[in-house]
Amino acid sequence: MEALLLQNISKKDLEIFELLAKKIGIKTRHLNEEELEDIGLANAMKKGRTGKFVNTSTYLKKLEGK
Repeated sequence: MEALLLQNISKKDLEIFELLAKKIGIKTRHLNEEELEDIGLANAMKKGRTGKFVNTSTYLKKLEGK
């Protein structure tokens, strides 16, 4: 499954895209701001995963600027 996210266009334009999508048999779903943020956070987490162990005390010292 693939998805297309349309953003920053007028409500009228979104309605036109939604109507077209439904007409050709594509499911549509409205996402609120919180859902969009959750998707962005999930993508950032996936991108940042290295699979390597991080020493907690070393990491905290770096955050503290030591």
